[in-house]
Amino acid sequence: MLFWLLLLGLFTYLIIYRSVSNLTRTPVWLLWLVMMLPAFIWVVAIAQGEQTATEPIWVALLLLSFVICPIVYWILIQKGRPERSPDVPSPLDTAKAETQSPMSTPLPETRLPLDRDEEATLKTCFSWAVFYLKNLEYRPQALICRGHLRTSPEVAYKTVRENIIRHFGDRFLLVFQEGLDGKPFFALVPNPQKAKKSQSSAPTFRPGLAIGLLIVTLMTTTFAGGILAGSISEEWQGNFADLILGLPYAASLMLILGVHELGHYLAARRYRIQSTLPYFIPVPPAPIFPFGTFGAFVQMRSPVPNRKALFDVGIAGPLAGLVVTIPILMWGLAHSSTTALGEDSSILNFDSFRPSTSILIALLSKLALGSEVTATTAIDLHPVAIAGLLGLVVTALNLMPVGQLDGGHVVHAMFGQRMGAAIGQVSRLLVLALAFAQREFLVWAILLFFMPVIDEPALNDVSELDNRRDLLGLIALGLLILIVLPAPPVLADLLL
Repeated sequence: MLFWLLLLGLFTYLIIYRSVSNLTRTPVWLLWLVMMLPAFIWVVAIAQGEQTATEPIWVALLLLSFVICPIVYWILIQKGRPERSPDVPSPLDTAKAETQSPMSTPLPETRLPLDRDEEATLKTCFSWAVFYLKNLEYRPQALICRGHLRTSPEVAYKTVRENIIRHFGDRFLLVFQEGLDGKPFFALVPNPQKAKKSQSSAPTFRPGLAIGLLIVTLMTTTFAGGILAGSISEEWQGNFADLILGLPYAASLMLILGVHELGHYLAARRYRIQSTLPYFIPVPPAPIFPFGTFGAFVQMRSPVPNRKALFDVGIAGPLAGLVVTIPILMWGLAHSSTTALGEDSSILNFDSFRPSTSILIALLSKLALGSEVTATTAIDLHPVAIAGLLGLVVTALNLMPVGQLDGGHVVHAMFGQRMGAAIGQVSRLLVLALAFAQREFLVWAILLFFMPVIDEPALNDVSELDNRRDLLGLIALGLLILIVLPAPPVLADLLL
């Protein structure tokens, strides 16, 4: 528990530091302390005994902290926001200045993203037959163009973007979003890629780093596989043959993680999105975390062009990972053995694994082991089955429809940014409720609680998906439910 608390604390601090450190003067450590309070309460309750942690007073205190802490967090951020300097015009002041006659004294040009001639040129980029431009709103880092959409979002964005590029080159990025009133608007923001061209930035394609992390992670997962297989223990004498027995687990797990991230990478390349190669995260195996890796990741370094690209990049990883995860898990289950179901049987006990903890795992266990597995038996998992199980866990966590997880990208692309954020909020509460029924999901609930639910918008965030992608997204969310939800007793008796 202390290990997970330390890991969660580090993860939370990094998220808070990256998201709000530039927005408020409130110390990051204070914001971190507020957001970590529910985790601290839970650890104190667990330390006093499992029965104490389920008492109504502790449950009520935990739920209350989940409600109050985000409110206090938001208040502290707002209190620490720097006040606007009196000599900097507000968007309202700038909008009023634009309605004055040409003979009026304009605001200093250093306060405007565009001068008068460029503004006139910009207005010609919006044809009345495509997007009827009503007014411009100047913001510190953007120029908002409001009006009425007169054609399809795809045609409007393509036409206006081509006009912007023709007149201004790559000086701006053009963003197309829906406002709070549901009406679409365009926004011009400085192109960060152009600024990076004049600076010495780290290259995106770094094969040396990717290969180095791959080799180190293969070593740590092989050692972890030896521990899980029982060939490596505290009395291990460094026998190379014992270490080789960990290779099946290492190869299986790294194949699952690698294919998952490769799916993201290839989808990003298809849409010409700059992204890094898949980077593995090696971790020395320890009794509290014996798996040898924290996974892998691919970082996108350029904006996503539209919601279709956002959907394809988001869903490519989980689906590609499942293509190899399910056969690996089936092979591992087929080479596992059954044992008597006991009180210590759970999803975290690989020597006495309870298959009914997941609908999909119960189904796969029955297909792989046949009559050997019943409602009264547990499974002593083969190391390859453990790798397949971890692959399902990684897939399920990434498919959670929250924020910048793969599932968050999927629901954002399917339903829009605002609806996607609402789905993320509901999902976090549902996982929290599930954590009270299955304590294994508590870490998930806390991790999702600290993730921002609002996903970053695509450049064209208005154009909707086609029916084929909507259906594929619903199938992916259905797979998430099959992985996460435990098999009801009636279904468990039927399957097992």
